[in-house]
Amino acid sequence: MKQELPPVAQQLKSAIQNRTARVGVVGLGYVGLPLLQAFIRAGFSTIGYDVDPQKVAHLLAGESYIQHVPSAWIADWLAEQRFTATADMGRLPEADAILICVPTPLNESRDPDLTYVQATAEQIAAGLRPGQLVILESTTYPGTTRDVIVPLLKTSGLAAGTDFFVAYSPEREDPGNADFTASRIPKVVGGLDPVSLELADALYSHAVIQTVPVSSCEVAEACKIMENTYRAVNIALVNELKVLFDRLGIDVWEVIDAAKTKPFGFQAFYPGPGLGGHCIPIDPFYLTWLARRHEMPTRFIELAGEINTAMPRYVVERVAEALNDQHKPLRGSRIAILGIAYKRDIDDPRESPSFKLMELLVERGVEVSYNDPHIPRLPSMRHYQVPSLTSQALTPEYLAAQDGVLIATDHSGYDWEFIASHAPMIVDTRNATRHVRNAKARIYRA
Repeated sequence: MKQELPPVAQQLKSAIQNRTARVGVVGLGYVGLPLLQAFIRAGFSTIGYDVDPQKVAHLLAGESYIQHVPSAWIADWLAEQRFTATADMGRLPEADAILICVPTPLNESRDPDLTYVQATAEQIAAGLRPGQLVILESTTYPGTTRDVIVPLLKTSGLAAGTDFFVAYSPEREDPGNADFTASRIPKVVGGLDPVSLELADALYSHAVIQTVPVSSCEVAEACKIMENTYRAVNIALVNELKVLFDRLGIDVWEVIDAAKTKPFGFQAFYPGPGLGGHCIPIDPFYLTWLARRHEMPTRFIELAGEINTAMPRYVVERVAEALNDQHKPLRGSRIAILGIAYKRDIDDPRESPSFKLMELLVERGVEVSYNDPHIPRLPSMRHYQVPSLTSQALTPEYLAAQDGVLIATDHSGYDWEFIASHAPMIVDTRNATRHVRNAKARIYRA
């Protein structure tokens, strides 16, 4: 039997169905901007909120600050009068649905830091009005929506499930992958109650290719953690095998290529210099923290974390061994790092292992420089002490002046034949040079 919606819920659902509901997105970054694009393309008017007034100013001028979000998108949004941006959180009541896409980092002890989520919930509560739908998209541990967000929203004096509605729908974003834009990725949706789920599902169904309703916010929260823990554990496995196979004189990349010909029971994961990005290095530790609270061990996750965290040190040791083959010490050598972004062809440096590589090399007396066509200047990073550097042009003279080149990110714009023709030595963590044939450089895998 179909449930009867409270009057304010029915009004909101009608507005969603008619696309007259206004969608607000809090946090205008790598997740928030593509999400806005999905709703604007679906015919909704939107408002973007961010505490950084510079981001707001760029957007209102029609300028993007993220490489895979074209400025043309922003200009179209403004021309169609379907978008505005503000740093004034007092305007949160203007949105009928508020989607929270703020950072959820770890603190120094690898515990969840919900500072941004809590601050956003408090700002929403200050102006919460009947008939608003609040959806958390930020990755977090199961229970956050119900136990953290809802109590803060209730300080408004309004009742959850009757006056306002709450859901959780984990962001699924693959920056730089044109095959999986926000609108083309199925959206898992969990509601605080059946009415909240119905409203959230109705909203997303306009903007994404498929919705996947689940029974609770906790299931949706756990889904996101499981997805990224699965990847972290499997990447740790191939990283550990890479170290073992290297000792045995076996090429792990060739092994993976052979194994993935099996049409069942195997999915290829690839080794690297460490984990990067806003999800895989962080999300599994939300689960380990929650497990500790319930006095349960999470041995697979902890072990995967240890292996992946150790990879930058392994790579630096491989650099030292490669230099030693040429009768050169690590200290005092000149090493060029290719690639600062955490994966190819994007400008996203979050949690990139390149920063740890750079930090370790500098600690051991290396003169470090870098090239990344997508990151012209090194950004300051919360967890790393990195020098103030700008990207160097990959000229023959620059490459020849280095003692070695360390490939950390395999951007497709790199000409590996050219690099291998001018650099004296290459340490390749991405198998980027596999097709190079007539290299002047001595090439080492790491």
